[in-house]
Amino acid sequence: MATLYELTDEYRMLLEMAEDPDIDLVTLNDTLEGLTGEIEDKAEGYACVIKELEAEADKFDAEITRLTLQRDRYTSQVKRMKETLMASMIAMGKTKIPTAHFKVSVASNGGLQPLFVEPDLSKVPEEYQIREPKADNKKIRDALAKGEDLAFAHLEPRGQHLSIR
Repeated sequence: MATLYELTDEYRMLLEMAEDPDIDLVTLNDTLEGLTGEIEDKAEGYACVIKELEAEADKFDAEITRLTLQRDRYTSQVKRMKETLMASMIAMGKTKIPTAHFKVSVASNGGLQPLFVEPDLSKVPEEYQIREPKADNKKIRDALAKGEDLAFAHLEPRGQHLSIR
């Protein structure tokens, strides 16, 4: 049985045969029938493998979700335990506790000091604001759809996809 690539090449040759006025119709039809059966078998095989791989990918997605939830539970528990231990140490006035295996200490955070900025930007003076220009995609798309010629934008061709039901 031919590969899908070989069948694609054979279809191209069949197209060339169909365009050749010297090829008789019986030969052309016989060749087409043979290729049609093979390509249908290949398409069926490809579709089966694609569906199986999609099912496997879905299993991975479910496992990723399960593991992410477990990780988040552990992370949350670690955070609560650290907060509880630190609060207890601060309440007792202890900044360091040496143990047999660890050195537990309360330390100040480094880096930039945390900053709070009023979320209502109307209360922030303009000199402390950044205004970034942004293209109005809807307006551009509407103008192009109406036939306007815009030197800075154009509509791309729509893509295609394979549907297996």
